[in-house]
Amino acid sequence: MKYIFYTATALLLAPLAVFSADEFSAQRGQVLALGSLTNPPAMQTAAGFTSTADLKAVYYDALDWKGSPTKVFAWLGLPANRTGKVPGIVLVHGGGGTAYKEWVKLWNEHGFAAISIAVEGQTDIADKNGVGGKWQQNRRPGPARNGIYGDSAEPLKDQWMYHAVADTILANSLLRSLPEVDADKVGVMGISWGGVITSTIMGIDDRFAFAIPTYGCGNLAEAGNQYGRALGNNELYKQVWDPMVRIDRAKMPVLWFSWPQDQHFPLDKQAACYRAAPGPHMVTLIPGMHHSHPSGWTPPDSYAFAGSVVRDGKPWCRPIECRVSGGGCQAEFSSSKPLEKAVLISTTDTGVTGSRKWIESPAALTREGDAWIASAPLSAGTTAWFINVHSGELTVSSEFQEKE
Repeated sequence: MKYIFYTATALLLAPLAVFSADEFSAQRGQVLALGSLTNPPAMQTAAGFTSTADLKAVYYDALDWKGSPTKVFAWLGLPANRTGKVPGIVLVHGGGGTAYKEWVKLWNEHGFAAISIAVEGQTDIADKNGVGGKWQQNRRPGPARNGIYGDSAEPLKDQWMYHAVADTILANSLLRSLPEVDADKVGVMGISWGGVITSTIMGIDDRFAFAIPTYGCGNLAEAGNQYGRALGNNELYKQVWDPMVRIDRAKMPVLWFSWPQDQHFPLDKQAACYRAAPGPHMVTLIPGMHHSHPSGWTPPDSYAFAGSVVRDGKPWCRPIECRVSGGGCQAEFSSSKPLEKAVLISTTDTGVTGSRKWIESPAALTREGDAWIASAPLSAGTTAWFINVHSGELTVSSEFQEKE
């Protein structure tokens, strides 16, 4: 996954628009209005791609950009041997990515219809004449991402995030309109920048039955890494685009999926998001997971979470409460599956969470009625911790905790 980084000088020279409180309010209204894109867009089969009846490359109509119509390239797939209507999911790639056929196929194998969309005007054909493995553009592309909200001086409706959010909402409208799909059971998953889009859209499109922001999150203006450096003085991000601006509207079940060593999206910023969202949430932080598209879509956790929501209406497991007392910590979970073991993940370091050394140590696990209690001693000098519990190959984490 590729990222663009800026020097401090470049960031200081980057033009930033100056708006009044009323103008920010109007822009927030424009963003929320994207949630009204509920009519399914026109869709066409994409020529030149190997497609089948159940898995095909398509284009669908999107918003105009700078006065010109745009289209979004996507892979759209339905599960084989389906009976009746099936649940669905919209899949949003991260930096350097595109619409991935293999990601769609994985969700199809788990019984979901899926649409993987390209949110930078690209196809999935590598551009051999491009730089850094970029993809060929489609014939009617929208904007490409400009660094970390680097187009904030542009009119709102010309900015990449505006179109990425609109593209995702239109994909939802398209997928749920298909006769094979249960419109009440369509979710969204995004990886890295796709996770940022997912975190943003959760407070805009309330039709999503569930959401899985992977790595990406909001609350990044004060992050102690490249995001904080890029966004610390960006009032448009803080007032309009930060998912925290409207995350209190996100009432669907959410899986916050990441790993403690992630260099891009700190655990404390992710935690601020799930603590502010009112819907039921689940956290999964897998040590050593790594940061890539395959690392995000390969583990079984996202599929198990989505399956439990569309089947039972809620996540199969949820963190309930964390406590510290007497030199130790406890985390309580509610789970519909039996839990088998618990592990404490802790650090004595400070700074950005992805740069700290995280230590795994055993934790005790007991069942008390309908609750599961995991407990472990905390080493002297512990600065942050969480507890993972396991059911087979599945992992659920307590909420991230920092000691004062």
